[in-house]
Amino acid sequence: MPDPEAAKEGKKFYEDVPMKTPGFFLKGSGALDWGMRNRLARIFNPRDAHTVMLAIDHGYFQGPTTGLERVDLNIVPLVPYCDALMLTRGILRSTIPPACAQPIVMRASGGPSILKELSNEELALDIEDAIRMNVSALAIQVFIGGEFETRSVHNMTRLVDIGLRYGIPVMAVTAVGKDMARDAKYFRLACRICAELGAHVVKTYYVPQGFDTITASCPVPIVMAGGKKLPELDALTMAYNAIQQGAAGVDMGRNIFQSDCPVGMIKAIRKVVHENMKPAEALEYYQVLKAKKA
Repeated sequence: MPDPEAAKEGKKFYEDVPMKTPGFFLKGSGALDWGMRNRLARIFNPRDAHTVMLAIDHGYFQGPTTGLERVDLNIVPLVPYCDALMLTRGILRSTIPPACAQPIVMRASGGPSILKELSNEELALDIEDAIRMNVSALAIQVFIGGEFETRSVHNMTRLVDIGLRYGIPVMAVTAVGKDMARDAKYFRLACRICAELGAHVVKTYYVPQGFDTITASCPVPIVMAGGKKLPELDALTMAYNAIQQGAAGVDMGRNIFQSDCPVGMIKAIRKVVHENMKPAEALEYYQVLKAKKA
């Protein structure tokens, strides 16, 4: 039976007490196999346990998103500035140069387009193909509260089992339907379920109220999703606040490649994530780079 206490607020998350991870720098990963930790150490910088992922996998359900019409022209020049690249196998094979040194986080779920119910996804990648492409992690959408919630959770647990077999970590991506509340209570639920059932990293959205309770109550690293395009200062502020409140990094797409100066924006995000640069300073840094481009 569900626990009525679970619905109560005022719980103790001890946001100011970091979780100890003996033997490894990344939260919740100390007991993983060497290969798994090695792949995670490619994605997350061992010096600060943070990452700047560049997300360009939008086309798997919504086609040529603005800014992704020509990945070869708009995205390939950005790749050297990210810590990890999140994308589909089709774009990796067709467009990303094999000399790319950045670790690959590969989209492993799919099925419906924006014309259908998005939670009706299935696994869309064979593990042998992921190994052939030398990926560092696999990413899968999880629709907590969605129409096909159980299927998406089962997809994730199957992928975790497969990943553990071959030493490839899994990043669960918490999807939010149009009718769901985007608040800390929902994201605590979604992130904790993903971690409890085996995800090694969880990607989720930032919320202004209580984000530190989301990161504190999730026993594995949280990576903040960039979401829709925001003004540059707002995006930099969101990234800064997420890091200060316990996120292990960001996975941004539209706020970078839809910017007026994408290279300047990803460099500014790096300053925020890896150097704790304040948002206003990062905006000035971005504007200088944008002016030089002009």
